[in-house]
Amino acid sequence: MFILWVPLSLVLSFIISQTWSVQLSWENWNAQQQRNRGNEFDKPSSQPHIVFILVDDQGFRDVGYHGSEIKTPTLDRLAAQGVKLENYYVQPLCSPSRSQLMTGRYQIHTGLQHSIIRATQPNCLPLENVTLPLKLKQAGYSTHMVGKWHLGFYKRGCMPTQRGFDTFFGSLLGSGDYYSHYKCEGPGMCGYDLYEGEEAAWEQDRGMYSTVMFTRKAISILANHDPRKQPLFLYLAYQAVHSPLQVPARYLERYKGIPNLSRRKYAAMVSCLDEAIRNLTLALKHYGYYDNTVIIYSSDNGGQPLAGGSNWPLRGSKATYWEGGIRAVGFVHSPLLVNKGTKCRSLVHITDWFPTLVTLGEGTIDEDLNLDGYDVWEAISEGRPSPRQDILHNIDPIYIKAKNGSWKAGYGIWNTAIQAAIRVGHWKLLTGVPGYSDWVPPQTFSNQRLTNRWHNERVRWDRGKSVWLFNITADPYERVDLSQRYPHIVKKMLMRLAQYNKTAVPVRYPAKDLRSNPQYNGGVWGPWYKDEREAQEVDDRYNYLFNNHLGKRKWKKKPMNRKLKRKVEE
Repeated sequence: MFILWVPLSLVLSFIISQTWSVQLSWENWNAQQQRNRGNEFDKPSSQPHIVFILVDDQGFRDVGYHGSEIKTPTLDRLAAQGVKLENYYVQPLCSPSRSQLMTGRYQIHTGLQHSIIRATQPNCLPLENVTLPLKLKQAGYSTHMVGKWHLGFYKRGCMPTQRGFDTFFGSLLGSGDYYSHYKCEGPGMCGYDLYEGEEAAWEQDRGMYSTVMFTRKAISILANHDPRKQPLFLYLAYQAVHSPLQVPARYLERYKGIPNLSRRKYAAMVSCLDEAIRNLTLALKHYGYYDNTVIIYSSDNGGQPLAGGSNWPLRGSKATYWEGGIRAVGFVHSPLLVNKGTKCRSLVHITDWFPTLVTLGEGTIDEDLNLDGYDVWEAISEGRPSPRQDILHNIDPIYIKAKNGSWKAGYGIWNTAIQAAIRVGHWKLLTGVPGYSDWVPPQTFSNQRLTNRWHNERVRWDRGKSVWLFNITADPYERVDLSQRYPHIVKKMLMRLAQYNKTAVPVRYPAKDLRSNPQYNGGVWGPWYKDEREAQEVDDRYNYLFNNHLGKRKWKKKPMNRKLKRKVEE
């Protein structure tokens, strides 16, 4: 039986050094917080502390308050006491979501329209883009990042500490082993991926599970910063719950009843994550941040059913432009919210966090930033209408797999072979091949093999189609295609796509660079362009190539025979 009363300082030191699960009530912490409040001079400044928690590959259903069998008491409590974002969108893959969070700009305006940034590519979030941490730093914030970067690292200028963060502790790649922190990108392409600042964190690594390790690091940042003297921005980007499916054994005990092994491990990983966020929140209370803090929680994309995730009852999965790939779990928790315990059904997109948080932090938004995001704080906090009326989900001119796509199918307005998706008001339009389109039910409902279960629920693939139109408000599960019934709406949406495409910059998706191999870099994944002048020359040649040749190529109905089949995107 647990001792009911423990000295507070001892509890927090125990959290940081040894304890992972702290069994104290929220009421005890709130009472202690009241006793810890100082005099008039200790009151926090008007600038709030900002904690942005980005989790990886959590499916829309994979949170308790969306009906999941996975237990998430902390997330459920924080969301219930805050504002649940129930019309919230991200991108279908890791790097695109992160790039839009960091810049407030669509992929077509950063050149990252296609796929993810791969470890072997000389590519990163373009340096000319001003980042969220940089703007907050200019506003007086102390800026810290813990966790997964995945926005490129081929030269030092791409590293997090070069993009506005005072400190960085975490991984540079899209995934890796949760314990050893190694990642292989192919035969003979394996390396270590854990960093402190701009150097490999060999001395920090004790084979600790990354969810635990990142949380302890975040808590240590809170412990070593004075919340009364300077506002803090903490970007905590967990590796969880991305594959590989690894988790401490004791979390698996909770889900013995789940027959599907992938789902069981995934559920255990979510529970570990939920406990991590509980400990982080307790630390915010203990160290005097909580009363003046805004906590944002967001998944970076939809869940991957092959890796245990569930987006049910939404259609599709990670790496697709169906709702299951882009509609995310998200909420805001803060004592500063005007209307707590509510749901925000206004349209919110991941690009909106840039202007929202910079404005909230009393920073400045310059006109030349050309943001695609909107300040949605009043929509979230006060329930006012959102200034956002549409979302360009993406235009990927490289992904042109729709065999029957054509200009004719797009009424001469748009080549429907191109993968693209856009939301305007209640309407959503998709062209090209949006990705895997089944509705995948929770795998725990049956002892049948997963493939059989899918087969029972499978809806016919739309072979030969290259245009879809849905009223997402009335049909959030995308079961009724209205493209034939409302051709005038289709035309208007295609025109909007064409208008957006006129503003697009060339795609940045360079070929693999063999110098990226960790064996040439001391066994570590890290910058391999050691000479910044060399890196700039390569960038200039690359930009010249696209601006003067590839960027002007006209897409034909039957393009070059490219094999773009890849394993499941990271």
